[in-house]
Amino acid sequence: MRKSALLIVTCIISQLIMSQTITTTFEATDGKETPTYSQIIAWWKQLDQKFAEVSMLTMGPTDAGFPLHLVILSKDKDTNLASLLKKNKRVILINNGIHPGEPDGIDASMLLVRDYITGKHQLPSNVVLAIIPVYNIGGCLNRSEYYRVDQEGPTAFGSRGNSQNLDLNRDFIKCDSKEARSFAEIFHACDPDVFVDNHVSNGADYQHIMTLLSSQHNKLGGAMGEFLHKTFEPALYKEMKERNFEMVPYVDFAGKTPEEGLNAYFDGPRYSSGFATLWHSFAFVPETHMLKSYPQRVAATYALMQCFINFTSKHSEQIKTIREQTKKSTITQSAFPIAWEADKQVSIPVTYKGYGSGMKTSEVSGLPRLYYDRSQPWTKEIPYFHQYNVKTTIEKPKAYIIPQGWWKVIQLLKLNHIKMRRLTNDSTVNVEAYRIESYTASPRPYESHHNNSEVKVSSRNITKTFRKGDYYIPLDQAGNRFLVEVLEPHAPDSYFAWNFFDGILSQKEGFSSYAFEDKAADYLKEHPELRTKLEEKKAVDTAFAKSAYTQLDFIFKNSPYYEPGHMQYPVFRVLK
Repeated sequence: MRKSALLIVTCIISQLIMSQTITTTFEATDGKETPTYSQIIAWWKQLDQKFAEVSMLTMGPTDAGFPLHLVILSKDKDTNLASLLKKNKRVILINNGIHPGEPDGIDASMLLVRDYITGKHQLPSNVVLAIIPVYNIGGCLNRSEYYRVDQEGPTAFGSRGNSQNLDLNRDFIKCDSKEARSFAEIFHACDPDVFVDNHVSNGADYQHIMTLLSSQHNKLGGAMGEFLHKTFEPALYKEMKERNFEMVPYVDFAGKTPEEGLNAYFDGPRYSSGFATLWHSFAFVPETHMLKSYPQRVAATYALMQCFINFTSKHSEQIKTIREQTKKSTITQSAFPIAWEADKQVSIPVTYKGYGSGMKTSEVSGLPRLYYDRSQPWTKEIPYFHQYNVKTTIEKPKAYIIPQGWWKVIQLLKLNHIKMRRLTNDSTVNVEAYRIESYTASPRPYESHHNNSEVKVSSRNITKTFRKGDYYIPLDQAGNRFLVEVLEPHAPDSYFAWNFFDGILSQKEGFSSYAFEDKAADYLKEHPELRTKLEEKKAVDTAFAKSAYTQLDFIFKNSPYYEPGHMQYPVFRVLK
């Protein structure tokens, strides 16, 4: 007994000494500071060298010129991703510092892994952690005390934009950054069962330290959506409450006051959680509250990551089964939703802890301004509008064919491990072809793009000859949902929406009015049915009747002289 007691004491002392020798910048400064980029990487390298359970892998490039790193924590000391995926373990991928001004996850992850490897907590044997220490390296290097003026600590941190001044949490589909391209490789290499992207929230003042944005459960759909909504999320909220971090869904008010309720955030695939949804992962975006102290926020992030780990371990087999079934059903699924709308008639109650608020005279403008009074805390049940309904559904084709000239899109598909093959000969195929009939281009740039929205298409069946080397993409793969959402032009985050096909929107061939007049007259004589259409249009459209050029353009666009590629969407659907 004495030897056993001595051994226990020795182990405790050893763990205490070890944890003290692996302190973090956060701990050394009593929660006032977060580490610089070089300190972050040096700290993780130290752990890699000291502990066989930890491996820091060098992954792809970033716009900052530094490589993206991935830390693997595995209890059985196997840190090879390919090997781990063959074992019956659940992978949790944690992304930190996508907005480096929100560094809570950076510090919480360091503390969490340190506490696992030094024995303060036990990592379940059926869970593997894959952690990106800091994703937006360029933003992390661009450090200041003055960013995020409303946020309570730490004393200095990075900026939101990356080295191209892109918001990386809008880049997961378009991949304008090297970070997003490297992330795609990391994501598919990990095939995470659970994905967590740590953030800090802006906006209203309230009592909650942690809010949570999850994959929208209707959009995730099927058994996964039901499991997320009825089992996974409730368990997280319950355990966090037991840990004295009572959560509320991400705060997006449905009206002018909290009493009117909260809206469920719709996470399109441009965002990390929406991207993960396309690949059948349970995805979460924790958002601590900017007005809480930095130590409080880091503690809440730490606690929530433990909750993710505990739940994933406890429900390991169920998560595995649901994901496998979803992947299989996606292969044979005949139709996919691409657009959604909120249902304001359906809600569930949530407990919201707010503060009294009102309006008072601004000392700056002399006009009324909003204020919150923390001396007046209140707790109420308010509606949470959590339901989204399908607005548009697309019947999947047998395959898509993309001409090889659209190599930027083809690169993005390859980056996401989409199966495709190149035509070995010139081939004539019956396909459904879309024509872009109308769209709205955003007048202001958004993340280096002028997005196309309100897209309307017409379609017709044609026989088209494709060249040797063009790409045939079958829809018999787990990436079917991804393919439909990026290749159907009227999907909100499609590659057409993000301007990858804008070349078709400008007409390259035209006419000189004086030269085309005689050819147009001759063409009308040869095609009296077009003359009839011209006269009918003149009879009902006064402006058209008074414009010689517009009438010539009408004839031109209804003749073989008009280029077939103008407004012709260059992704073709092979029908069954």
